Amino acid sequence: MRLPEAWIISVGNELLNGRIVNSNLSWLSKKLTIDGYLVRCAITVRDDCDDIAWAFRLAIDRGADLIVSTGGLGPTFDDMTSECLSKALGRKHVINEEALRIVERKYAERNLPLTEHRIKMAMMPEGSKAIYNAVGTAPGILVEEGKVLILVLPGVPSEMMDIFERVEDMMRSRAPKLYYSSLDIIVKGVPESDAAPVIEEAMRKYDVYVKSHPSGQEVMRPVLRINVTSSSPNEDEAERNVRAASEFISNKLRERGGIIEA
Repeated sequence: MRLPEAWIISVGNELLNGRIVNSNLSWLSKKLTIDGYLVRCAITVRDDCDDIAWAFRLAIDRGADLIVSTGGLGPTFDDMTSECLSKALGRKHVINEEALRIVERKYAERNLPLTEHRIKMAMMPEGSKAIYNAVGTAPGILVEEGKVLILVLPGVPSEMMDIFERVEDMMRSRAPKLYYSSLDIIVKGVPESDAAPVIEEAMRKYDVYVKSHPSGQEVMRPVLRINVTSSSPNEDEAERNVRAASEFISNKLRERGGIIEA
């Protein structure tokens, strides 16, 4: 079975000078793999328009089915991913009216006016769709170039995750049908900050995606709902992945004093 191929483009000087670890790349790679894509290549480029446009063109020319980029959607001079994507596609770089409404509402909520730098976040390649950003301000960009779907995300991890998950069902529908298995674990008595390294280790060891949803109080009375998900062309394999990872997480959190309710 041929899996559609995904390319990931990470944009930012800070990723190449060692100032920031590229956690977005590992998160996206895991997500895309579970969603049915073969992650063919990951490229990291500086905040340089020629380099950014080259990365997009390379992915398109090499047969990518999906391109996901992160970084470079903000209001400052070095946030140039949208403009450089327009250059790569040979399209006009225009104000997207839906994106403008999103940005305008965001600043109106804080009684702040639109400025040239804020309007910049509403500019996209002609023909793009704006994707709402519930965490930050800059909308994501969704655009098709022939058979290639291109998703442009902010570099801030929480914003990147929020926008990605808004369009994940649509991206998943373009991949082969997979079997999904999912299990929730309720954990009482372990703060999310203590569970985080266990979750990260489980994602490294097993072919799963794990997300924690905290409630209660982080320090005094923490309660976590931990969702473990896996996908596979084989239903039994997906279920085995989830069971193994869930057992690993449960055992580790019990060692940390957690009370597990599966």
